[in-house]
Amino acid sequence: MVKVTQRLGGLVLRFAAFCAALGAVIAMVTSRERSSFFVLSLVAKYSDLAAFKYFVIANVIVSVYSFLVLFLPKESLLWKFVVVLDLMVTMLLTSSLSAAVAVAQVGKRGNANAGWLPICGQVPRFCDQITGALIAGLVALILYVFLLIFSIHSVVDPFLLRKS
Repeated sequence: MVKVTQRLGGLVLRFAAFCAALGAVIAMVTSRERSSFFVLSLVAKYSDLAAFKYFVIANVIVSVYSFLVLFLPKESLLWKFVVVLDLMVTMLLTSSLSAAVAVAQVGKRGNANAGWLPICGQVPRFCDQITGALIAGLVALILYVFLLIFSIHSVVDPFLLRKS
């Protein structure tokens, strides 16, 4: 009974992480806004910034990985390798989220020392959508931290039980 509950809990966490990562991708990719100020026109889109592209690519990788692991048979020996992949995915999510948040902060607040002006006043819908994507990415990261702990526990626990 415990094994079934653990398996079901892991699948629910993986499915939730898949949904969060996919939601982050969709929110980021669909973020686009045009703004005009007198004769100047500004088009804000995620693909203009390398950190946002990295965020999208990382979350696509995580989405595909999460989806594939959902269908991995419970008897498979690949589950030991899943722990390593979960760790790599968690690190990938951490780095992409931190890069995207740094760029989003500059877009929101600017940087007076570098002479960069904030743009969120001109394209508020774009910034709101980026914020939503970053929140979904943060949820995916938190879920993957729990998945990593869960994966480590499920692989290490049987080894500890055998030695006693």
